[in-house]
Amino acid sequence: MLEGETASKPKPRNDEEFHISELNDVVHQRARLALLVVLREIQQADFSYLKTRLKLTDGNLGQHIEILRHHGYVTIRKGHEGQRARTWVKITRAGERALASEIKTLRSLLDI
Repeated sequence: MLEGETASKPKPRNDEEFHISELNDVVHQRARLALLVVLREIQQADFSYLKTRLKLTDGNLGQHIEILRHHGYVTIRKGHEGQRARTWVKITRAGERALASEIKTLRSLLDI
């Protein structure tokens, strides 16, 4: 602290204003949050695009996609493009709602 400055106390908040319990642990994790944000932008993406965009390893990305799939936030479609096997991931309506709720909760936590 600089000379002459005084420490300001944080504004007290009551439990009704502080909504940390509303954070969705599935969505809130950094890689899954980023994954849902990317998918919200483009609706569907293939595994290699997501891996490059999010800078995740195959195994790490695969685990996060599986967790989101398990909770109904994304769907997975496997197929081929020419000779190459591809996996496409698509955000679901439940995923869009979960992401919107997470963003709303984060905004309320930041609104002081």
